[in-house]
Amino acid sequence: MPLPPSSLLLLLLLLGGSPARGTPEPPLPTVVIAVLARNAGYSLPHYLGALERLDYPRARLALWCATDHNVDNTTEILQEWLAAMGKEYAEVVWRPEGEPRLYPDEESPKQWTKERHQFLMELKQEALDFARAWGADYILFADTDNILTNNQTLKFLIGEGLPVVAPMLDSQTYYSNFWCGITPQGYYRRTSDYFPTKNRQRQGCFRVPMVHSTFLLALQGEGVDQLAFYPPHPNYTWPFDDIIVFAYSCQAAGVSVHICNQHRFGYMNVPVKSYQGLEDEKINFIHLILEALVDGPPMQPSAHVFLPPKRPNKMGFDEVFVISLARRPERRQRMLSSLWEMEVAGRVLEAVDGGALNSSTIKSLGVDLLPGYYDPYSGRTLTKGEVGCFLSHYSIWEEMVTRGLERVVVFEDDVRFEAGFRKRLERLMEEVAQEQLPWDLIYLGRKQVTWDEEPAVEGVRHLVVANYSYWTLAYALSLSGAGKLLAAQPLGKMLPVDEFLPIMYDQHPNEDYKGHFSPRDLRAFAVRPLLAFPTHYAGDAQWLSDTETSTIWDDDTQATGWSGSRKTLRDPRLDRVGSSGHSFHSTSHDEL
Repeated sequence: MPLPPSSLLLLLLLLGGSPARGTPEPPLPTVVIAVLARNAGYSLPHYLGALERLDYPRARLALWCATDHNVDNTTEILQEWLAAMGKEYAEVVWRPEGEPRLYPDEESPKQWTKERHQFLMELKQEALDFARAWGADYILFADTDNILTNNQTLKFLIGEGLPVVAPMLDSQTYYSNFWCGITPQGYYRRTSDYFPTKNRQRQGCFRVPMVHSTFLLALQGEGVDQLAFYPPHPNYTWPFDDIIVFAYSCQAAGVSVHICNQHRFGYMNVPVKSYQGLEDEKINFIHLILEALVDGPPMQPSAHVFLPPKRPNKMGFDEVFVISLARRPERRQRMLSSLWEMEVAGRVLEAVDGGALNSSTIKSLGVDLLPGYYDPYSGRTLTKGEVGCFLSHYSIWEEMVTRGLERVVVFEDDVRFEAGFRKRLERLMEEVAQEQLPWDLIYLGRKQVTWDEEPAVEGVRHLVVANYSYWTLAYALSLSGAGKLLAAQPLGKMLPVDEFLPIMYDQHPNEDYKGHFSPRDLRAFAVRPLLAFPTHYAGDAQWLSDTETSTIWDDDTQATGWSGSRKTLRDPRLDRVGSSGHSFHSTSHDEL
């Protein structure tokens, strides 16, 4: 299918070319952006902020905005933003649904009834009809919980010159905005291409039977004038759903549909079950914000809409510590931003920089090596980074005892939080208190070394008795636990802190190591499914370890030469862990 002249120009510019000298450059294609918002107050500020940052002249963009049976402040947010920004666009259509109400037979704002599907199809058709009548070259449909963090998305999609094309969006689950297969009845069909595409193991623009949520539709070209959302095609017998109706329309018109994944374009929220409310949708969206802070670029809200003030607190703990090296400001800022989004009041504890310690200083602190200790994977001895890490955690244990802090949470600064982290942790601690469970340590994130069965704790959902585990990236600690750890006098017989903890709850496999510590009666538990994971693993491009890649603890000249051990590799046995390294237990909203 030949490209429109404006698309040819854009493709030439993207490829680095330019029109002949003296030839006036034709304007970029005109695009209508369809903004259809329903109960989207939690995501609209970030959605609108992403629209503002699109690298595309607003004089070539029109906005077609509609709201749909809202029970929140969606309409007010859009009105506020349009008042500030609408004049910069070529044209704005404002089509609000004024009365806050549910659809007939709708039990919650997130339930999809036939009437809701039909109204949405009618709105999309109205937007499409407007774009055609306005003479636009393209129309971009972009759901209001889809955030285009890549500001080149629109130019890229136009440059592909395809009739229907979508940017692949990331989510916190296996869900994305395309199907690779569809059954003869119009339902999802699992194919071997989906996960390699979703995980970007194969990259490019691929023909698929369906795209949804965010996609660009060319309004010039063979067959596109036949595309419609409503009414459905006369021969349509598939499910009454707007995305399936449109997929059938493309198939009937012989119009190809493509998904592109060469770049990271943005994020999409995962829909919740129909009986769940807007609060769970908001929790999922906060997790998207956290994911963008890890993988970038971050989501930024519009400065032209009001945002409710954050009210951070300590989630019922006495302190929320964040161990962070001063020379890693990016990690510190990401961590503090993540806690802020969850309204958690974290306090930075300046980590002891092992790399800045010399051997004489370490010994003056009373640090000595546990006799016979060697790393179980590399065979090397303790590193200065591991000494600094241990001393950082040790200082928290000391502060707990000195101040009489009953319970705290400890985070290192490379934590990736699971969806609903705060709500799930608060519920867990409520159940622990209700059952009067005596506890010293609760792993919130860890690497389970031995996969023996771990007994579940009666009366406390999602809690097990911990076996041999690595990592200290996220844990809760009680005052009694801190006292036991200090009483073991570990500085004079030091090994990595994540080896020390399982010794103290008597689950370490090395009997010689355990013989140096008594009693080993730490009462240790672990959350299952986990609430936190590392942001990156050994082998990832952005992986960084200040503990493993430093010099030997008592030799300032001997570097480890180590670039990551099995300790810091993602465990392949976690078959519910995605390509970015985090768990997909967050898709189970029953856990929220």
